[in-house]
Amino acid sequence: MGKISQGILGGLSGKVGNVVGGNWKGIDYIRIKPSSVANPRTEGQVNQRTKFTTTLSFLQANKAFIKVGYKSFANKRTEFNAAMSYILNNAITGTAPNFMIDYANALISRGSLSGVLNGAVDITTVGEATFSWGDNSAEGNASITDKAMVLVYNPSKKESMYTLTGANRTVGSQTITLPNTYSGDNVELFMAFVSEDGSQVSNSIYLGSGTAA
Repeated sequence: MGKISQGILGGLSGKVGNVVGGNWKGIDYIRIKPSSVANPRTEGQVNQRTKFTTTLSFLQANKAFIKVGYKSFANKRTEFNAAMSYILNNAITGTAPNFMIDYANALISRGSLSGVLNGAVDITTVGEATFSWGDNSAEGNASITDKAMVLVYNPSKKESMYTLTGANRTVGSQTITLPNTYSGDNVELFMAFVSEDGSQVSNSIYLGSGTAA
C-alpha cells in the first residue's frame, strides 16, 4: 500500500493505483506503472523473438569479428547492437517458426574499404581452411598493407575460427587451422579486409558453405 506524506505532488512512497513513487538520492519521483499486456505472446511477438534468438546465436559466435567489422557503426550503440540491427533487417529468411540466417546477405563486416576480389576457400585438407583472393591493391582505396579477415563459422557448434589480421592484400592467401572436431561438420565461410591501422574495413563477402575435411 502506498502513502502520500506531503500532498499529491511529493512524498509518495510505494504504489497508489498505477502510480509508483519513491525516493532516490534525496529526490522524490513518481512513475506510471505500464498496463499489463493482454496477450504477451501474440504471433507477431513470438516470431520477432524467434528471429532475435536466431540472430543472437549467430552473432555471439562471431563477436570478435563483428567488433572490428562494425566499428564504424558503433555511434551511440555497440558494434554488436549495430550488427544485430542489420542482420535482423536484412539477413533473416524462412517462415515461422523456422527462421534462419541468410548467410549470403549476412554482413559481418561493413565499411567503405575496397572489398575482396575473386575470393575462394579450400577446406579439403584435414584441419585447415585456405582462403585465396586476387590482388586489387591498386584499385579504389585499397592498400598493399590491408589485412585479410577470414572466418569459418560452425553452426552446429555455434562457434567460429577466424583471424582478424591475416596476410596482406598482395599475398593472395591465408590459411587458418580448424579443430579436429570440425571434421564432417558443415561450415559457413566469410572474408573481408581491414586497413593496417584498423580504421577502415570492407564489406564482408560470403564464400559459401562446405563440409570440413
